[in-house]
Amino acid sequence: MFEEVASGGRWDRPELQRLLDHLRPGDTLVVWKLDRLSRSLKDALTVMERVEAAGASFRSLTEAIDTSTAPGRMLMHMIGAFAEFERAMIRERTSAGLRQARAEGRVGGRRPKLTAAQRREIVESVVSGRRTAADMARLYGVSQPTVSRIVADARSR
Repeated sequence: MFEEVASGGRWDRPELQRLLDHLRPGDTLVVWKLDRLSRSLKDALTVMERVEAAGASFRSLTEAIDTSTAPGRMLMHMIGAFAEFERAMIRERTSAGLRQARAEGRVGGRRPKLTAAQRREIVESVVSGRRTAADMARLYGVSQPTVSRIVADARSR
């Protein structure tokens, strides 16, 4: 049994590669759902070629695909095309949402933990020697490397 944690949209998944190298004649590659194997029709077909070259077969439990039969191979191609289409639609909707958010002035990412005034106080305190970087880190609830980065950025300007 092989269990992959990487996204089905990527080809360079170590467990998938290990599984494909492990296939022997008579084996059956079983997946819960085809899109867990690959979300790209091209990649799904590449996997199927490797499975076939190893003398193994493929079976998807959710879609009831069994590539040991001609109808199963055709169904696998159709479902693979729909999985690729679904991934493209998700990518388009995500891009459109991000563009809309930017147009409305929203910026993605994590909110800064420190305000500009707090950052200035950290720099002034550490550079003047009134307080140490460790003191300022404890005071503002951030890590010491964060304080060091703030001070280094200020010195480089």
